[in-house]
Amino acid sequence: MINTIIFDLGAVLIDWNPRYMYRTIFADEAEMEWFLAEIVTSDWNEEQDAGRPLHEGTEILVAKFPEHEENIRAFYGRWDEMLGEAFQDTVEVFRQLKEIGKYKIYALTNWSAETFPVALERFDFLNWFDGIVVSGAEKMRKPTPEFYQLLLDRYGVKADEALFIDDNHRNILAAEKIGIKCIHFTSAEHLDEELKRERLL
Repeated sequence: MINTIIFDLGAVLIDWNPRYMYRTIFADEAEMEWFLAEIVTSDWNEEQDAGRPLHEGTEILVAKFPEHEENIRAFYGRWDEMLGEAFQDTVEVFRQLKEIGKYKIYALTNWSAETFPVALERFDFLNWFDGIVVSGAEKMRKPTPEFYQLLLDRYGVKADEALFIDDNHRNILAAEKIGIKCIHFTSAEHLDEELKRERLL
């Protein structure tokens, strides 16, 4: 019996994309994509999501690629410009689950503790959660099993009574390994269908 729903945030409920900001810097799309793939990489960003201070991550990269210093510093210096809007169709699914009133609903997110307050201020629906576990604050991140276990332990959730929703298949596989049922998020419509199929909505 599922009594707990756990949401990922980025790409599920919130649109975050560094291209929103970097398109104001790069005139050439291919050049921008190279910079994102080779310089300010996902692996580098995830280190800040795992708790490394933003200034430290920035200085490491500037020392490695001094010729790109200005554009590297823009990543966190103009980070708020990368934050898009809420995905309202997914927020509506969240609202329906909340209104049912029988689920505890949490968020488990890979997000820097230094930038997460920007999202908290911008998106009122984040206050609907019964709890939010932020990787940067905990110094660990998905897909490490300890991060999932932290949420379960903190809120007294049993793995086999929880459902986890995430767009990243890597994170889904990790949750399933510790016994959490999952929905791989691809769209709000698909999520709605899966929740109804599971008789949770």
